[in-house]
Amino acid sequence: MSARDGTAARRRAHRRGHAAERLAAIALVLKGYRILARRYRTPLGEIDIVARRGDLVALVEVKARASTATALDAVSLSAQSRIRSAGDLWLARQRDHERLSVRCDVVAVRPWRWPVHYRDAF
Repeated sequence: MSARDGTAARRRAHRRGHAAERLAAIALVLKGYRILARRYRTPLGEIDIVARRGDLVALVEVKARASTATALDAVSLSAQSRIRSAGDLWLARQRDHERLSVRCDVVAVRPWRWPVHYRDAF
């Protein structure tokens, strides 16, 4: 594979990831969540989606994979740690942080299927 092919493949994967995040956000909104942030970046890591329903904040990792099993397996222990750390930073910056509860979720986006939301996935 040439460098040009690698760059094109990365671009396609990047676009596919953004499309998966948009679809996951739509699915969450339809379930009653309000999207507070997308691709929230901190020095400690990134959260794909920060969503809220009532006093519950969901830190959502979105994975576009061929199956839900591979999507769940794709969230490594180090990624889970980074998401939790970034979530702690996000939470500390909220005025009402003391009354919020936080949960880490995964949304699996499969080709030609509606996203599957796994609550409290890690």
